[in-house]
Amino acid sequence: MSDAYLRPVTGHVPVLRLGDVLLVTLQGDLHDSTAQQLQQDLAETIVRTGVRGVLIDISGVEIVDSFLGRVLAEIAAQAKLLAARTVVAGMRPAVAITLVELGLTLPGLRTALSTEAGMELLAQQTPVTRPGGPRQESP
Repeated sequence: MSDAYLRPVTGHVPVLRLGDVLLVTLQGDLHDSTAQQLQQDLAETIVRTGVRGVLIDISGVEIVDSFLGRVLAEIAAQAKLLAARTVVAGMRPAVAITLVELGLTLPGLRTALSTEAGMELLAQQTPVTRPGGPRQESP
């Protein structure tokens, strides 16, 4: 199987695996049940595949409410516990303003202006696995 292949984590949200990174592309409104399913499925996929990063592209999202903001923060927290990093890319100015107005700080979540910048950020901070030992941060 090639390094880049489509892995449908849920029936609604496409996920592309690029090496050690899962690329999640959110488009339009994300229903609460779909967001919760994505959160659960991503955690299971991280464990199953051993990826070291999750890149969530939200450039197609017009509005982020407090629920979706919390889901993004929870995805980042779960990924961190599973030795993976999370980056959100493509945030629109209106979304950033809304998150600030809602008081959502999204701890553990890094941001990038574009998907390319997000991939670079994940490549710079990808955990390193030592043979027979736990993952640790690269220098």
